[in-house]
Amino acid sequence: MLEVRGLGYRYPRATSAALDGLSLVAERGSILGLLGPNGAGKTTFISHLAGWLPVTQGEILVDGQPLSVVRRKQPTRIAVAPQDYAFYAALTVRENLECFAACARLSGERKRTRVADCLAFAQLERFADTRASDLSGGLKRRLNFALALLPEPELVLFDEPTVGVDPQSRAFLIESVQALARKGVAVVYTTHYMEEIEAIADRALIIDHGRVLREGSLAELLAESAARLRLHAEGLDDATLLEALSRYGVARLQHGDALLELAPGVSPATVLQAVEAAGGRVRQADFGRGNLGELFMALTQRSLRD
Repeated sequence: MLEVRGLGYRYPRATSAALDGLSLVAERGSILGLLGPNGAGKTTFISHLAGWLPVTQGEILVDGQPLSVVRRKQPTRIAVAPQDYAFYAALTVRENLECFAACARLSGERKRTRVADCLAFAQLERFADTRASDLSGGLKRRLNFALALLPEPELVLFDEPTVGVDPQSRAFLIESVQALARKGVAVVYTTHYMEEIEAIADRALIIDHGRVLREGSLAELLAESAARLRLHAEGLDDATLLEALSRYGVARLQHGDALLELAPGVSPATVLQAVEAAGGRVRQADFGRGNLGELFMALTQRSLRD
């Protein structure tokens, strides 16, 4: 559906490029998670896809055609659900949908059908005659969502769609994005919530300084992480516990627990037996690999971004 090749962009008077050779592929019926700290280039990338910035370096292709051609011929094939509220606060929910449907060149029976379908999909029927300014934060996000879907786009870009919403609305929005993908829509999903990407994305990209740092399925991204064992043991002082664990990998203390990155071929059962043999009593143990958040922090560093 979407292919980006070597996309680059530098804002006027900027000292560095906002995008520097960004390449990616988004397929129909799949969710591509896009992760990056502030200033990584996510907004600049979305601005290109939305047609707000011209392509000055590289290519953006939709079904093999340049984005500019597609947007000129069929501008509603691509939709954006932005982070900011993108509706008229003084209008009701229904009036907003009717207004944006007209902007998408919908009319007559098709317009009425799409307004009704989007009200139902976003579960906004009870609030159809409510002024948008009077909606809760979660309902406003759902209205953003419904407006983006009016022209039945083939590619939808979600920019931080769950910011500031309650847990129920957040779960509903995530499930709705998954439902879109099941219908064959290509989805590009940006968020700072790593658990959302882990829950819904088929593939994920981590970008920083306009470049792709890692790309792949969640399993591929985490495959390089060492197997880890976190345990809480009693009966041993910290030094003795670390000495016992260090024979099986790299051990350290973290938040009152011992964290061990296991050497290749070492099983967690072997480690637990060794702790017991040294006189310790294991009260809790968790085994697994690193998560997406840890990989993100390792790649993008921990310094605060404005």
